[in-house]
Amino acid sequence: MSRATATPVNIREFIADTPFNRFHGWMLFWACFIITFDMYDLVVYGSVLPVLMEEWSLGPVAAGAIGSYGIFGMMVGAILFGILADRMGRRKVLTLSVVLFSVASALCGFAPGPEIFSVLRFLGGLGIGGILPCLIAMLTDYAPRGRANTLVAVVMCFFSVGGILAAFVAMFMLPAFGWHSVYWAAALPLVFLPWMTRFFLDSPAVLLEQGRMDELRSALAKVNPGAALPADTAFTGIAVKEPGSPVAALFTNRRTLGTLMIWVAFFMCLLMINGLSTWLPKLMVEAGYALNSSLTFMIVLNVGAIIGTLVLGRLSDMWGVKRVLVPMFVVSAVSLTLLGFGNNMAVLLLLVAVTGACTMGAQNISYSFVAQYYPSFMRSTAIGLASGVGRMGAILGPTFGGVLLTLGLPVQMNFVFFAIPGIIAALAFAFVPLAAGKTAGAGKTLTH
Repeated sequence: MSRATATPVNIREFIADTPFNRFHGWMLFWACFIITFDMYDLVVYGSVLPVLMEEWSLGPVAAGAIGSYGIFGMMVGAILFGILADRMGRRKVLTLSVVLFSVASALCGFAPGPEIFSVLRFLGGLGIGGILPCLIAMLTDYAPRGRANTLVAVVMCFFSVGGILAAFVAMFMLPAFGWHSVYWAAALPLVFLPWMTRFFLDSPAVLLEQGRMDELRSALAKVNPGAALPADTAFTGIAVKEPGSPVAALFTNRRTLGTLMIWVAFFMCLLMINGLSTWLPKLMVEAGYALNSSLTFMIVLNVGAIIGTLVLGRLSDMWGVKRVLVPMFVVSAVSLTLLGFGNNMAVLLLLVAVTGACTMGAQNISYSFVAQYYPSFMRSTAIGLASGVGRMGAILGPTFGGVLLTLGLPVQMNFVFFAIPGIIAALAFAFVPLAAGKTAGAGKTLTH
């Protein structure tokens, strides 16, 4: 008499039907922790810059160049590690990225001069760039049904937490222990790495494709400890890895238009955001407001971004990501344009908050859109390439604003020109064909 075989398990349905539990909570906690220090390492340079310029006799150009090395490293790291994560596994690449940015940033505190410091900034940027493609793909892979966008939104808010942490650490440690100590604090993630890695999971698609069945069962058992998964369980429900590299797969199966439009949208999003973040205080001074009031606008912009990210994440889980993104970027362009014509402080603060919610908030949710648009076996590659192209826009953003100011245009026209990338981003997302996402096996939150 033959032994009965276990009922086949649809991996996507198995994960989607599992309620949010303790394992998801810890995965989310460590993702937020990593993102906090990810941003800390990136922005802490601005906190110590005045001291470094004096100690190393740096001019503005040299100081600015050192700052750009980290951003350039992020661009390279996002592309490189995003591709490697889909080949080697996200767990290894995520661990490597955390170690790289933590060690490189901590070593910045021992740098004897700007040359070594610059190299370490670039290496730290590589690690920082590798974090998002792995984390967002992992959260998307293992999120319960209707939670993926919300989880990504929560994590993305911790970029702002990292920026706040960098400011507070610098405020208290710089006077007491010098600028070196601010960088030594960046090594803290290494202390918690053994606990973090328990919640780093490889893609189910990679585990299945590579025949790592014991690891697949172990990962699914962590997600749903109460489920029985015998050794002879057959697994279904995951898109089969396509021939060729994940990079080439971005342009197959009717994905070419979607991929190109996503890249255009990311480029324009980050050009607008970085340009605005750099020049908003100056633009408001040009409009006749005092510097202190202009700095208040920056605080409101970032508070709006946090609130917007959380609200848009929840709305995306309810209505679908594309249905939220397209109108939000249109609203961002309208609110930015109106900033140039407002004169009532309460109205201006409201417009700035809306701008933050609909630019930074919508951009944060854009990562979730990319994660769900592509199948699991190429998800990190897709996020890494989109992020890398977006970083090119981020690098150009401050220059774009500088060129506008040198043209001596009316203040209103400066805001109009900053709004144009938002319209282009909205159009680009509107032209992304969701049919390709359905074919690829994307989640329902894209299409419902």
